[in-house]
Amino acid sequence: MRKPIIAGNWKMNNTIKQGESLVSDILGKDLSRDVEVVICVPFTFLDRASKLVTGTQIKLGAQNMHWEEKGAYTGEISPVMLNEIKVEYVIIGHSERRQYFNETDETVNKKIKSALTYNLTPIVCVGESLEERENGKYKELIESQVTKAFEGITKEDAVKTVIAYEPIWAIGTGKTASSEQAEEICALIRSILEKLYDADTSQKIRVLYGGSVKPDNIKELMNMENIDGALVGGASLKANDFVQLVNYKLEE
Repeated sequence: MRKPIIAGNWKMNNTIKQGESLVSDILGKDLSRDVEVVICVPFTFLDRASKLVTGTQIKLGAQNMHWEEKGAYTGEISPVMLNEIKVEYVIIGHSERRQYFNETDETVNKKIKSALTYNLTPIVCVGESLEERENGKYKELIESQVTKAFEGITKEDAVKTVIAYEPIWAIGTGKTASSEQAEEICALIRSILEKLYDADTSQKIRVLYGGSVKPDNIKELMNMENIDGALVGGASLKANDFVQLVNYKLEE
């Protein structure tokens, strides 16, 4: 059984003080033990967040990293630095990184390999723009992104990764892919993994959906066969909303 993941991506939000308050509010609630809970916070808050969540069920994630362990890469953060503050997850290849910071399939692949080398769990993001969906090329794009992301990665390492399908047209827009649209692509991702590796490997890798996930649509999404959780943006910045997502199985 693939354990569901609800991962919050805070993006460039919350000062340290605001982050402390949000984490405190989340920890003050009862959280489902059937769900893996992850918060991916800004670099400035990682060290403090690590101390706050130690000994709790919340796991800590970074939003990006460089593939080298050290060097002349001004402004970058290495996997070794993340290890030192007990980060367990790292988002790689988010559409905003691709769109605004020139992230490519090649750099995504390098970062995945580096994350795995340093025992970090990569949350690998793939997804299409509205134009790519409307011109009917989105399936080919997803296949290309997944194939290039996992180039040179063994099946033993592949099962240590998480993939997040995030249609770019549904991120922060209030638009959400229907549960059927999300399931279609998550199933496609699993079939691509089966081609790259084998059926057993593809069934072990968790595939998340991201894009305007809210308490009122989480249950429908999670009822889909190939959706194993959510990578959540805006709703992860509100303690009550995030807790409702984590507790989707408990909600009536």
